[in-house]
Amino acid sequence: MDVDAAGLQAYADELQARFMRLQSEALSLHGRARAVEVTEKSANGLVCATVGARGDLIRLDLDPRVFRDPDAQGLADTITDTIHRATAKALDKVVEIFESVVPADQMRAHLEGDVETVMKQLAGQMVEGDGHR
Repeated sequence: MDVDAAGLQAYADELQARFMRLQSEALSLHGRARAVEVTEKSANGLVCATVGARGDLIRLDLDPRVFRDPDAQGLADTITDTIHRATAKALDKVVEIFESVVPADQMRAHLEGDVETVMKQLAGQMVEGDGHR
């Protein structure tokens, strides 16, 4: 494969610029991301869950009416679903916060621990950077 020196240099320059932006904005972005809290209500309005940036449960509120129906499994499913929806929204907010310095799909892959996708994205950027596809 021919190495396109100008393409590699352009890619290196782009990475350096992205790194410099990230470095200058890192503390602010990190603080904003750590402060993310999302509250989600269940479809029936009886369960309310608040999660942090990583989906950690901060607060769970149950309307006393949930105990009128003695369906423990149904309640558990409602709680779980509500927490999952809140967690997904928290992830979206964190991705949005970092969008100015990290592409959304790349940030999402990092946060979800999807190493395969991260590696494919980096490989794709290297190919784009050297002028080949």
